[in-house]
Amino acid sequence: MKKTLVDLFEASVKQYPNNTFLLEKTDKVFQPTTYTQVKEQVYRLGAGLQALGVKKGDCMALLSEGRNLWVIGELAMFYAGAVNVPLSIKLEESNDLLFRLIHGDVKYIMVSGTHLKKVRAIKEQLTSVEKIIVFDKQESYEAGEMCVEDVMKLGDVFLSNHTHEEFMAVANSIQNDDYATITYTSGTTSDPKGVILTHRNYTANVEQSLTLVNIDQTWRTLIILPLDHCFAHVVGFYIMMSVGATVATVQVGRTPLESLKNIPLNIKEVKPHFILSVPALAKTFKKNIEQGIRAKGDTTVRLFNFGLKVRQLYYGDSNLDFKGWRYLLKPLVWMFDKILFSKVRENFGGQLRFFIGGGALLDKDLQKFYIGIGIPMFQGYGLSEATPVISSNGPDRYRFGSSGKLVSPIELTICDSEGKELPVGEMGEIVVKGENVMAGYWKNPESTAETVKDGKLYTGDLGYMSKEGLLYVKGRFKSLLISSDGEKYSPEGIEESLVEQSPYIDQVMLYNNQSAYTTALIVPNKEQLTRKLKQQNLTLDTEEGRKAALQVLDKAVGKFKKGGELEGMFPERWLPSCFAVLAEPFTEKNQMINSTMKMVRGKIEKAYAERIAYMYTAEGKQLLNQQNLDALK
Repeated sequence: MKKTLVDLFEASVKQYPNNTFLLEKTDKVFQPTTYTQVKEQVYRLGAGLQALGVKKGDCMALLSEGRNLWVIGELAMFYAGAVNVPLSIKLEESNDLLFRLIHGDVKYIMVSGTHLKKVRAIKEQLTSVEKIIVFDKQESYEAGEMCVEDVMKLGDVFLSNHTHEEFMAVANSIQNDDYATITYTSGTTSDPKGVILTHRNYTANVEQSLTLVNIDQTWRTLIILPLDHCFAHVVGFYIMMSVGATVATVQVGRTPLESLKNIPLNIKEVKPHFILSVPALAKTFKKNIEQGIRAKGDTTVRLFNFGLKVRQLYYGDSNLDFKGWRYLLKPLVWMFDKILFSKVRENFGGQLRFFIGGGALLDKDLQKFYIGIGIPMFQGYGLSEATPVISSNGPDRYRFGSSGKLVSPIELTICDSEGKELPVGEMGEIVVKGENVMAGYWKNPESTAETVKDGKLYTGDLGYMSKEGLLYVKGRFKSLLISSDGEKYSPEGIEESLVEQSPYIDQVMLYNNQSAYTTALIVPNKEQLTRKLKQQNLTLDTEEGRKAALQVLDKAVGKFKKGGELEGMFPERWLPSCFAVLAEPFTEKNQMINSTMKMVRGKIEKAYAERIAYMYTAEGKQLLNQQNLDALK
C-alpha cells in the first residue's frame, strides 16, 4: 500500500483540519497554526518550488533553527518531488558544510537569515547550486538569492494558472521507495555518511513508534533538539502530525546561547506533555532544579532529598517488579508530591508526563532522579540508519538501564562477529530488519554493502535481549577494548561511571588495542580541581599544585580499583593503568563529539596518537610525567 509522507500529511489535514499543528513564538506569545493553515503554506511554497524549476529527485538542503518554516519547507519540497538534505546549524566549519552540500548534489538551499553568512562564505565553490531561498527578509540579496515570501508569491501565480490536479501530479507520483531525505551522520568512527531514508522508511517508523507510546490529538510537545536530528524529525513532528497533535519549537534567539536560555521559559509557556532529550540537556535541567532547591535553604534541601529517596524507593527501577511492602510508602509518596514535587514540576509547565531520550546511554542515577520528581526519563534506542527508532521504554513498560521494548513490527537478532545468531541473554552485535531500514548510504556502495546485508541492518552496536523482552545496549560493537590475549570489553560503562562518580573528570576515553594494559585520555574539570586545591592552599599555577591535582585524578580512577570504594564494579584489567590529561575538551567544534554527544573515537585516537603511544612507555606510564603536568597549566 502506498503511504508516503505526502499521503500522511494529507490524511492528517483531512482528519484534523482545525487542530493546532504548529506553535511558534517570534514576539511575545506562541502563535498557533492549524493543520489547514500549514497545508495552505505548504501548497504555496511547494508550487513556488515547482515554478522555480525544482524537479522530482532534485536535492535541496535545509539549514535553519527549528521553526514553522523548517517543517513547512520540508513538506513543500516533497510537493515538488525534491529530496531534503537537512543540515545541522552547528556546522561551523566551511569544509563540513561544503562537504555535505557538494557530496549531497544540492541544487537548492533553504536557509534562515542567521545562517545565510555560512552559505555566502562558500557560495563560489557551490557550482551546482541554482537558488538560495532565505527564510528571513534581508536588506539586500546577492546573486541567486530569494526571500521565501517571493517564492510563495510565485506559488500563488502557479496555483492560479494550474488546476489542483496539475499541482498535485508530482506529489501523487511519489512512491514508497522514493527518497525523502539524505541525513548526514557525524559517525563515531569515520567521515560523515549520507543516510538515504525513503518516504516509507519514515511512515513505517511512525507506525512502529506509536506501538510504544499512546499519543493522541490532545498532546503537545516542544522540540528542543535540532530538527535535522533524525529523532526530532520522526518523534518530534511526524508522529505528532500523524495523530493530529501539536508541535512547538523553541523561540529563536539572536545567538545559540540565547536560544538555549529560551528553553526553560518556553517549556513553561507551551506546557508540553513530553519532551525529547539527550543526556547533556537532562543533566542541565537537573543542575538547575538542585540549584533552585539549594537557594531555598537547608530545611528545603533536607526535605527534598528525603522525599526523593522515598519516591525512588517506591517506584524502584521498573514498573514490572512487584512492589510488596513498598505499597506502605504510598501515603508518603502522595504527600511529598503534593507539598513539594508538584511545585518542582511547574518549572516544566506542570503537564509534562515524561522525557524520552535517545543517543548516548542515560545514566541510571539520572533516571532515578527524574522518577523521584515525578517526570520519568525513558531511555530509547535507535540510529539514523533505522529512521531512527528501534526500541524504547515508556509509561506502560520500563526498566532503568534497559533501552526498552522493541517497536512492532521489527525483527531483531543479536549476532557474534561471524554473523551467527546468539541466544537470549548473550551479548553481540544488534542486527535489525524492518521497513524502517535505510535505502543505503548516498554515493557510498562499499559502506552500504558492509552495513545492510539481505535487508538486515548491522548497527555496529553491542547489546543483548533479556528474558523480559527488553533490549540492553552496551556500547559500540566496533569500539571494543581488545586486550593482548584477544579478549574484548565495551568501554562505555566504565567511561560513564568515571565521569558520574567524580566531579574532577569531565570526559574520558579508554583505549586498549591488543595491548598489555588499558589506558585513558582524561579531560579534567579544572574549576572543580581549583576548588579542591584551594583547601590545601594550592593552585594550578604552581608545579606543586599541578602534582596535587594529578593525585586527585588518580584517586578518582583508583576508586574503582582493588581497595577502592567502588571495587568490583568493573573487571580490573579494563580499568586504566595510567592516563593522559588533556588540555582541551572533546567538542563538536573540534569534531571529537558528534551531534548526539557521542565521542568520535577514530578522530580522538588519531588526534592523540602520540599521547596514547607515550602511555605505553615507562616514562608515560608515570602519573607525574611532564606532559600531564603541562596539560594542567
